[in-house]
Amino acid sequence: MIDTVLFDLDGTLSDSAPGILGALRASFAEAGLGWVDPDTARSLLGPPFWHSLPPLVGEERVEAVVEAYRRHYVTDGAMFDTTCYDGVLEVLQDLTGRGYRLAVATSKPEPHASEIVAHLGLAGFFVTIGGDTLDGARDSKALVVGEVLRRLGEPDPARVLMVGDRSHDVLGAAAHGLACAGALWGYGTAAELTAAGAVRLCAKPAEVLELLPRPDAG
Repeated sequence: MIDTVLFDLDGTLSDSAPGILGALRASFAEAGLGWVDPDTARSLLGPPFWHSLPPLVGEERVEAVVEAYRRHYVTDGAMFDTTCYDGVLEVLQDLTGRGYRLAVATSKPEPHASEIVAHLGLAGFFVTIGGDTLDGARDSKALVVGEVLRRLGEPDPARVLMVGDRSHDVLGAAAHGLACAGALWGYGTAAELTAAGAVRLCAKPAEVLELLPRPDAG
């Protein structure tokens, strides 16, 4: 019986594409790089930049691009150009009211994720908010999920569900024996999530509740 749910942030709890892509486009321009096509831009939403940027900007420019991105994203406030998806708040209220433990597991740097979750008014729903470190030491979703599970006391994997919109969410969860529901309202595709092994594809947040009966249900 599942009693703990981990949520991805970008593309799952909130639509953060405007802020992320705006800051990233500005950082590309500073590095003298042309901007990417829409499909490539969409593919950058979610996975760690340490892995997604090298093929686009070259390994030697990644650190400079990330540094410029953080300046635009954090210092200039682009990270607050994000909105909670319709239905997410109601799902979090429902699950909290039914006694589920909720946590965030995101590839975004943890300090930034905490500020964004608070900005969205969602901080009170989560036991912990786990993310990457500023130096990229948790540069995979598997490492982030592992840290969140550690903070939660290493629960039985059979009692934990991950909810995320990209393949790295599914694979990162699977690395710890967790099932993952694919959030089709985010940035991934049905084909991507299915190929990665998502146990269920949810077209809208409310469908996540269908996977989560009351913990005390017989």
